[in-house]
Amino acid sequence: MDTTGRLAPGSRLEIPIRAPHFDFSDVPHHWLAGNAVATHVFNGMNLVFPDGERFFIQAVREHLPQLEDEALVRQVRGFFGQEGRHAYEHERYFEALEAQGYDLEGFLRRFRGFMKTSERWLPASVRLSMTAGAEHYTATFGSLALEYAPLEKAHPSLRRLIAWHATEEIEHKAVAFDVLQATHPSYALRLLGFGLATVSLFGWTIAGTRMLLRQDRAAGRTTRAEVRRMRRALRRAGDLDVRRLLTRVADYLRRDFHPNDLDDLELAHAKLRELGLEAV
Repeated sequence: MDTTGRLAPGSRLEIPIRAPHFDFSDVPHHWLAGNAVATHVFNGMNLVFPDGERFFIQAVREHLPQLEDEALVRQVRGFFGQEGRHAYEHERYFEALEAQGYDLEGFLRRFRGFMKTSERWLPASVRLSMTAGAEHYTATFGSLALEYAPLEKAHPSLRRLIAWHATEEIEHKAVAFDVLQATHPSYALRLLGFGLATVSLFGWTIAGTRMLLRQDRAAGRTTRAEVRRMRRALRRAGDLDVRRLLTRVADYLRRDFHPNDLDDLELAHAKLRELGLEAV
């Protein structure tokens, strides 16, 4: 840290590997404040996490032999542990969604095919750059999610899952970026990966959200009119500061950007303490 107490670029914090367990057995269909749209936005993102995080692990692992900074290598291993746990717990939540009657097989088959194609045809440097860009999104979303008021009305298991995942994304948000800078310090490459990550993350999350909402309506749980009312309510709600979200996302485009420019660790760790997750 520097003299102001903020994280300095290149800081090498220890990255802990936690092993929580979440009970998804009684999660309702609309677990986020009873709102189908908000629930399925989170559910849609959840569907891309496990295979996406395995993609991130592989992209960083391929560059491990090139790293000379031993402290960064230790961080990379912590990154592997955290992302592996995320994939495991989010995949467990798939079972809860399927038990509620959602058919995920077709979507997951297409998404996994997309990930395998990306691994086969994209150069390792581009996949690492995509990972660094995607990690900026997950850390930004994680930080804002911890301040998102409706999350207080979420089912306790999902609230704990999101807080745990968000905290760890904040803890390791600089790892893939620092590996990219150490092995391929090209601004053009960073922008290319960020663009590909943007299209992939948002495209597949939106596709997953729409798929779940269609199945919800088909089962009679949510009508089109209810979806429209929920969308209007979301737009009126000031809980999610869209301007702040866009500003933080756009920070990645600065040539002198580093993920540690924003030190939100204390926010994350305070939420973990509140939910009793700091020692798991």
